[in-house]
Amino acid sequence: MLFSFYYTEKIALLMREKDPIYETISDVANENNTSYVNATIYENTIIPGVNGLTVNVDKSFQKMKSFGAFNKYYLVFDQVKPEISLEDHKDKMITQGNPQKRSISLIIEDNKEVQEYFAQKEIKASILITKDTFKRDSYLEQINHDSKFFKDTNGLLDSINQNHNICIVNTFNAQICQKNKNYLVKPSLELTTYNLANVKSKINSGSIILIKKSAKLEDVKILLNQINYKGLMPVFLSELILEEKKPS
Repeated sequence: MLFSFYYTEKIALLMREKDPIYETISDVANENNTSYVNATIYENTIIPGVNGLTVNVDKSFQKMKSFGAFNKYYLVFDQVKPEISLEDHKDKMITQGNPQKRSISLIIEDNKEVQEYFAQKEIKASILITKDTFKRDSYLEQINHDSKFFKDTNGLLDSINQNHNICIVNTFNAQICQKNKNYLVKPSLELTTYNLANVKSKINSGSIILIKKSAKLEDVKILLNQINYKGLMPVFLSELILEEKKPS
């Protein structure tokens, strides 16, 4: 009976490998695979890497078989973790996202005018919250910045499945963030009342920009125009530092 099962499986595998769709997937797999990009570590800082992608031939075949034809857009990929990964170095401080993503992240302090503008225009940004400023229906990504009620605020974020375990590190929360093995982030740029020109000149792919409470909405709009001019996409901070790669 065991021999019969083994023999049947071998026949099924052979027939599958002879299928034209399976053969085509196998032929194009290598040209669609992409290599991972290692994270960059310098002293106590880190720039996240980017996962590689490999075609899962069997899952791709299962998906296309129901359509009866090969279609490149239905290829199924497996993520390949970098040899040097952020996941293995959470004690390091993230200073920017990987520049290959052509994205930036904006983090807004307690600046209601700016937050409302981003939500109204549906521009992706992250906001620093405490237990008292948490909102269940916020369009913007909420990041725990509550040193006093850190666990309570974590619980609130858990309740809406929006706890990305990210800390914007300062002198008050560094210890508790490290203890909880959160991703530690230090923005590469800070927009205040008087430094718009300086921040504009330093924006690059992967920049993490903290919009301070004192920043003016007019300056933020100019900053957004500059980001758009450089062909960069605002994304939530959790997206920027994520090493997962989306198939193109």
